[in-house]
Amino acid sequence: MVGGGFTRGLTGVLLAVTASVGVLSGTADGAVQRVAAGDGAKITAEHWIDARTVDLTVRSPALGASVPVRVLVPRTWKRATKVSWPVVYAYHGGRDTYVSWTRSTDIAKVSASYGVMVVMPDTGWAGWFTDWWNGGRRGTPKWETFHTKELLQLMERNYHAGTRRATMGVSSSGYGAVKYAARHPGMFEYAVSLSGVLHLTQTGVPALVMFEASEKYDPFRIWGIPGIDDRNWKANDPYELASKLKGTGLYLASGLTGLPGKNDPAGGEAVELQEVVCGATTTAMVDRLHKLHIPVTAHIYQKGYHDWSTWQPEMHTAWPLMMKAIKAKKLA
Repeated sequence: MVGGGFTRGLTGVLLAVTASVGVLSGTADGAVQRVAAGDGAKITAEHWIDARTVDLTVRSPALGASVPVRVLVPRTWKRATKVSWPVVYAYHGGRDTYVSWTRSTDIAKVSASYGVMVVMPDTGWAGWFTDWWNGGRRGTPKWETFHTKELLQLMERNYHAGTRRATMGVSSSGYGAVKYAARHPGMFEYAVSLSGVLHLTQTGVPALVMFEASEKYDPFRIWGIPGIDDRNWKANDPYELASKLKGTGLYLASGLTGLPGKNDPAGGEAVELQEVVCGATTTAMVDRLHKLHIPVTAHIYQKGYHDWSTWQPEMHTAWPLMMKAIKAKKLA
């Protein structure tokens, strides 16, 4: 009896230790059969940070590389279930990383109150949410293909992500969120842009967005050369695609002046040019939507930096609108 009790007790301890190792430091569990995307993209590693946060490594043919994805699962999530959950795909800005939302906002706490999954993929360093032009040859990196095909398939086939989706981004990823919703009508129920570049071909904007990219590579690789490859630029401009947003819920917010707001620290920049540009393009987009009679919830404010100090409060405003659109239920 003592021996049997000891054996059962030891077995329980070993199982607990194994589970703990899997949660805290584990890579992909070899016993779990993961399904690849249609083009062969696959999850090659899984690392649980805590009970709700898992970092994945995805080997992507579209990108020609392996990239990270952070996922927040619902509190009620289980691997072995037939239940699926609505999803928010939240993208990071041009010079940030896939951990930005959990590092700089309380999105983990906010999402914990709902039966919703949050997927936060890598978007590259100024990858600009585009299948790159590459002089007309196309080829890698194909960020749009990764985000809208490979990633969706992997999440739905392996982690019970549902097909009721919202998308959200800040700065360049606000552009990505709205652009994806426009280029793939019906893919997303709701799109949120916080200080996004929503009129890519507005006068002066191409030079500014290419300047950022030029810090690391030839910026003409992304959409081509303005004036020569205008057709491709316009095909990736949310403003030009605005009519395709009919039926998609929209929350668009940005500042106008680039001056510090009530949540910004003292001693910052006098004026943030980035926010001025984003404010101008967001205002143009809102006006365009109004002319097309497409409903939009807009918050165009005067003061506020191009920073998380402004974006977190805006996320709190947009969050219940997204949850309603994707029918994410409040958890007890």
